[in-house]
Formats: sequence, structure tokens, C-alpha cells
Amino acid sequence: MSVVKKAGILPWVLLAIVLGVLFGQFLPQAISRVFFTFNDIFAEFLNFSIPLIIVGLVVPAIADLGKGAGKWLSITAIIAYVSTLFAAFLTYFVAKGVFPHILTAGAFDKVDTANTDGFSGYFTIEIPELFGVMSALVLSFVMGIGLSLVPRGVLRKGFVEFREIISALISKIIIPLLPLHIFGIFLNLTESGEAAAIIQVLLKVVVVVLLLEVVILLTQYSVAGAVAHRNPIKALVTMLPAYFTALGTSSSAATIPVTLRQARANGISEPVANFTIPLCATIHLSGSASKITAFAMAIIFVNGLPVTDGQLVGFIFMLGITMVAAPGVPGGAIMAATGILSSMLGFGDQDVALMIATYIALDSFGTATNVTGDGAIAILMDKIAGAKIGEATENADGFASMASFDASMYLKDVSR
Repeated sequence: MSVVKKAGILPWVLLAIVLGVLFGQFLPQAISRVFFTFNDIFAEFLNFSIPLIIVGLVVPAIADLGKGAGKWLSITAIIAYVSTLFAAFLTYFVAKGVFPHILTAGAFDKVDTANTDGFSGYFTIEIPELFGVMSALVLSFVMGIGLSLVPRGVLRKGFVEFREIISALISKIIIPLLPLHIFGIFLNLTESGEAAAIIQVLLKVVVVVLLLEVVILLTQYSVAGAVAHRNPIKALVTMLPAYFTALGTSSSAATIPVTLRQARANGISEPVANFTIPLCATIHLSGSASKITAFAMAIIFVNGLPVTDGQLVGFIFMLGITMVAAPGVPGGAIMAATGILSSMLGFGDQDVALMIATYIALDSFGTATNVTGDGAIAILMDKIAGAKIGEATENADGFASMASFDASMYLKDVSR
């Protein structure tokens, strides 16, 4: 028990990944479907919880900032959007120069896009969301900024108490079940053979994408380190537990507790971490933007689609906005982007199906880059507004201390 508490969630996540791949080689499908059934139900519950998590964490965090909440929200959103655009345009220029030399026409002809769902469980339980993720995000902004203008009030105290409920939801249910969920994910991918088949066809593109995401993270932390006068490599290494957790969950929202803990380990003040990390989990999508851009350009090149550079540039600008419609949901970014893939790039049904198949197979890598990059933005915000945010929080009638979001308790509770 004490060993688990000291080790934290990361070893369990890594163990779940390894066992999922290993058991996928020989486990009878009848037994595997038990785990797939759990995954289906847990995924429904997670999707139901994500809007509540956003509201429960972001509203009190913005409210605690006082009257300056709108300003810091705007600054954080601009930094996140610029970071997402940088990742997408870097991918655009690299793909434009590299793909003609490593890809050949007709490379996707043998890919079976019909079977992209893998094996399913015995049954599932549909749990409709109370409201959509975008509604939760807008509601959080409106209520948070509104409550920041109200020094006292029952509603504000209610949101602080609601954050405690969400904290318990994460610590007592979501975090302890994550390793089992991750095991089922990798068991499914191994048995269905989806990942192997897709990577075999798109191996060269995958290598380019993974290298690009390393460059993106190094650039993000180099900029943050230069501005904040911190060691960028040390800061990046500190965030690796969040990276590996996201590899298993493919969910920015589910990784928030780990991301928060590692941000604090990087010396980020509590008010800044509480505000920046949950917010960036919904608006910062640099890894997803890079991956979607790379796969889209690969399909355009291989299939010879008549897409101009102007169309691609417009697509990238819209991509950064559109993906916010489904943050935190595994595979949500590509599902939100399917509309502009068709309308702006002229992708047909088969092209979109191939995008979905390839993206979902590697969804976790983009999500891992997203959440790890959140730590760099937190460093920037701590330097830009750390003292002011802290002062605003201290003056917020004591609610910040009441609603302190202690990510470390989630990791300790895994063994309970």
C-alpha cells in the first residue's frame, strides 16, 4: 500500500500498457470482451463527466482571480492558440518539403477503413451528457468571469463546493480505474490489429509526426524557459508523468490531476496551476493540430487531391478553433475536424474514414503532446502574471484556500 502511494500512478499506467499488449497476443476473445465491456461503460461515464469536470474546475479558478480574470483568460487563450498554430504550420512546412521524397501515390489503397472500431464488449450503458463540452466551456467562462465580479455570494460558494465534489469524483473513481481502462484500450488495439495495420502503411508519416512532436515540445519549453529563466530540459522531464499518463488515457481531461501535480513540481504557483492547467486542457491542442495536419497532407499528396496552399492555410487557422469543440474526449479532435476536412479540403467519405482510422490509432501521442505543452504555458503564465494572480486569489474572500485543487491527493488515493 505504501509502495503504491510513493510510486504514484505512472508505474501502474506503464504496467497496464505492457500487459495490454502482452495479453492481446493470447487472451481468448470471450475474456477480452469482459474488459471491452468495462471500457465501453467507463468511456460513457468519462464522456458524461468531462463537461462537469470542466465546469467544476474552471469556474472557481476564474472566479478566484477577481476582476482581472478576463484579462488573464484572454492572455492564456492567445498563448494556447498561437502554440497550436505554430505546431500546425511547422508540420505544414515540414510535410511540404519531406512528403514528396518519402511517400508514393497509392500507398493507402490496401488499407481497410471499414473496420475501425475494433472488438466491442458484451453490452454498454448509454450515459448522455447533461450538456456538451463546448457548452461547458462557454458556461465556465461566463460564470467564472461573472463570479469574479461578485465579492461574496451563495452561488460562488456553491461552485467552490461543486469543485470539491468533482475533486472527489476524480480521486475516488476516475484515477483508480484509469489503469484498468488503459489495459483494455491496449488489449483492444492489439487483438484487433488496427494499430499494426495502419502503422505498417503510414509508418513513414508516423515517424515524421513523432519527431515533430518532440521538436514542438522542445520549442515550447525552450521559449518558456527563456522567458522564465528556467532550465527547459529539466522542466520538460518533470512533466513526463503527465505525458505517459495521457498516452494511456488519450484524454486531456482525465490527465488533469497528473498534469497539475507535475506543474506544481515545476515550481508553478498554486493559483496559476489551478487556473492554467484545466483551461489549457480544453483549448491547447498543439499535438492534435500537428497530427491532423500531417495526416491530411499525406492523404492529399498520396491521393493527388486538388488542394491549394491557400486552402491548407485557411484549414489550419480553422482547425485550431474547431478542435476546441471536443476537448478531453479520446478521438474528439478528429471527430470535430471532420466537417472542415470535407468542406475546406474536399475530402470524400473514404478520405475522412482513413483520417479517423489513422488518428484514433495514434490519438494518445497527440494528447500526450497537448497536456505536456500545457506545462510550458503554465510556466509562461507564472512568469507573466504569477504574482498578480496570486494577489487576486488571496483577495478572493478566502475561497481559493477553501477550494485548493490538490492533485497529489489523487495519486495517493490510487491504492485505496
